Amino acid sequence: MKKASEYRKHAEECRHLAASMEGEQRAQLLEMAVTWERLAEERSELLRRRPAADRSKD
Repeated sequence: MKKASEYRKHAEECRHLAASMEGEQRAQLLEMAVTWERLAEERSELLRRRPAADRSKD
């Protein structure tokens, strides 16, 4: 399982790419960024609740 920091990096990459896009492509990239951020939060929450789930030392 990936680290929350990796998910956040993907989100930032999406936002960076979206800055140079317009229309539907921009909207899709921003939506992807939101999804990556949500995954990062879910991963972080999992580790708070179950530290033993941390095999990647996130």
